[in-house]
Amino acid sequence: MSIKADHRLLYIKVIEKLKKDIEEGIYKEGEKLPSEFELSKQLGISRATLREALRILEDENVLIRKHGVGTFVRTRALFSSGIEELYSVTDMIERGGKKAGTIFLSSQQTDVTDELLSKFNDTLPDGLMMMERVRTADGEPVVFCKDHMPAHLFPSKGLHDYESFLEMLEKETGRRVMYAVTNIEPIGYHDRISEILESDAQVPLLILRQMHYDQFDEPVLYSCNYFRSDKFLFSVLRKRL
Repeated sequence: MSIKADHRLLYIKVIEKLKKDIEEGIYKEGEKLPSEFELSKQLGISRATLREALRILEDENVLIRKHGVGTFVRTRALFSSGIEELYSVTDMIERGGKKAGTIFLSSQQTDVTDELLSKFNDTLPDGLMMMERVRTADGEPVVFCKDHMPAHLFPSKGLHDYESFLEMLEKETGRRVMYAVTNIEPIGYHDRISEILESDAQVPLLILRQMHYDQFDEPVLYSCNYFRSDKFLFSVLRKRL
């Protein structure tokens, strides 16, 4: 049905119409929209107006455009967290109402590069352990974790008994993680990790690189967590000073 009878800016009306159609289930999450030609004809508007509306909806993370394929309704994130809050991946998944699980891929002593050594304040008397895991939500892979921990804090046994390394550090070593310094970096498709996470080639990943510090302000865990961006949403509360 044409929406030209409404006298507001045309592309705004198109945005509202498409949002309403998505909310009412006419277009479902992950579903491909009709072609620009078909959709502009249905709405009785020009393709230029439609493209502007689609661009804004993409900026608002309502839609996702896949080059050479089409425009799709973006899957809403299942898990959200304020970046200023320090939760383990386990906590984030469980707060989203899902059962957290772990697939252990490897744990081994690794070479200590100058960069890693500096992150641990040049204090690694027994070397460094590296662990790789896949975190699941109700059995679905959603996060790839690559963690580095000083070898003297690494448990001699029982590692697989813990879903959360934060919990493991506190219970096994008495080191309670109090805060973390975090950097976030979006990346595109990763040949190895995207495949492990069963992530579509068009879905980017979000890397959270975090250095965790204990109650003594000592670095105890360096994590690189790769999150599926269609499953996780991170936000930050900014206050005016």
